[in-house]
Amino acid sequence: MNKSYIIRLLLIFSIIFCSFVAVWGQNDSIVKQPVSSRKTYEPAPVAPFRDTLFYINVSIGTFTPHERAASIAEKIRTMSRDAGFNADSLSVVSDEGFVEIAYHDLIIMTVTETDARIKGKTQLALAQEYEKSINDAIVQRQKDIGWKTILTRILLVTLIVAALYFLIRLINFLFRKISTIVAQLKGIKIKAIKIKSYTLMDEEKTTGFALFLCKVLYFMIIILTLFLSLPMVFSIFPATRGFADKLFSYVLNPLKNMFSSIIEYIPKLFAILVIVFVFRYLIKGLRFLTGEIERKRLTFRGFYPDWASPTFHIIKILLYAFMFVLIFPLLPNSDTEIFKGVSVFVGILFTLGSTSIIGNVVSGLVLTYMRPFKVGDRIRIGDLTGNVVEKTPLVTRIRTPKNEEVTIPNSSIMSAQTFNYSHSARIYGLILHTKLTFGYDTSWRKIHELLLEAAKQTPDVLDNPKPFVLQTALDDFYAEYQLNVYIRDADKMPRIYTAMYQNVMDVFNEAGVEIMSPHYQAHRDGNRIVMPDACLHEDYQAPPFHVKLDK
Repeated sequence: MNKSYIIRLLLIFSIIFCSFVAVWGQNDSIVKQPVSSRKTYEPAPVAPFRDTLFYINVSIGTFTPHERAASIAEKIRTMSRDAGFNADSLSVVSDEGFVEIAYHDLIIMTVTETDARIKGKTQLALAQEYEKSINDAIVQRQKDIGWKTILTRILLVTLIVAALYFLIRLINFLFRKISTIVAQLKGIKIKAIKIKSYTLMDEEKTTGFALFLCKVLYFMIIILTLFLSLPMVFSIFPATRGFADKLFSYVLNPLKNMFSSIIEYIPKLFAILVIVFVFRYLIKGLRFLTGEIERKRLTFRGFYPDWASPTFHIIKILLYAFMFVLIFPLLPNSDTEIFKGVSVFVGILFTLGSTSIIGNVVSGLVLTYMRPFKVGDRIRIGDLTGNVVEKTPLVTRIRTPKNEEVTIPNSSIMSAQTFNYSHSARIYGLILHTKLTFGYDTSWRKIHELLLEAAKQTPDVLDNPKPFVLQTALDDFYAEYQLNVYIRDADKMPRIYTAMYQNVMDVFNEAGVEIMSPHYQAHRDGNRIVMPDACLHEDYQAPPFHVKLDK
């Protein structure tokens, strides 16, 4: 089903509808004012032909204002059906304190003193005013239901529908041309949309999006055209003029309310802009101070430069929160129940879903001000050793010596022991130590000399403080020694250890001293005492025995 066929159906339907409305407008079975069965003294409208002519405020005898208004409206409709109605036959008659409006022998209504007093006029003046309103309404009514008027209105509707038909065809023609032009501009004016090196939409998608926008604009114009033409058609016939006003109100009332709301909101909007302006430049000033502290141009006693950035972020968050508190009452509909309900719902979701996140953020703040380590430090957390590559409010990232990047939640770091090798190396000199065991047949002085010689040959080991050796145990089969050296670069720990082990092995092998670790088994001649040669006496002779060392 093409568009032209739909348009023809729309035209035929409009003509049939207009003819029905015209015939319906001649029908005298208009909705009458309901007659209230209750005693009421509220103003009752007299509306014989939908429009209100005047109001009845008081009753006469047992006739309530509504009953009087309904009776007057019915009599006016009866007069309007008289083809020979003559305005001169409608007259005002005064008799014994009552002023009446009559048509020939038919009394239309009676104007009492109470009616006149409520309106602030004399009975005669009020009756003449009512008489003129009734006369004008009947004359206009007869014009409205005349065949000449009806044919004129049908002709007007036909012209409007014809104009609508050609207008829609013109819109179709224009948009077909526009679509053709858009398709031809592909690759010439319509090109790919890029954000730096990222292609958001290529030429094909950009052209398709432009055609889609044209189609949306086409349907919007068609709907707007139809919407504006319907009230024009309805306003031609008196019976449907209310529909026209209602259709216009669907669009005009929201626009009017929106415009008035914008005008009323302008003072609050200026207040919000002033608040945002003040806080924006306050944060800029704090950012400048933060940069000066980080570059060590501005110093405070007891405040470290690496505290500047996290402190700035904390203060910035607090300032934004305070700014939101000031702006919140100025937001549109901020005092409504639905706005409050949504705010509470969002707060509950944030509270329930961010418990662990808040814990990590708090731990991150504590770690920042505790300063247990900084980016680049070689640290050990539990069984994990590596260099700190990033510190965030939520996690800390560590790169191990094997280039494995490990992400650790800040809350886990707070609950574990942290060893900072780099800080100790920079301040005191980090002590590397290794344990070795030797037999009792080697003098401890000799072992100390050889261990210190191995330390001296190890690169990156400090001469001051000097390396030193500790004797830590005298076990069943060997004595235990500990070599300690100082270094400054904690990142070279694995290489320094390797070099130190190599030098220890070389020095002791060259000296002919056996390292009794790792474990070993040996058979020896028990006739010789396991003591250094210098400690042996010439007259000492040990009994022969055989022993097996095993560890």
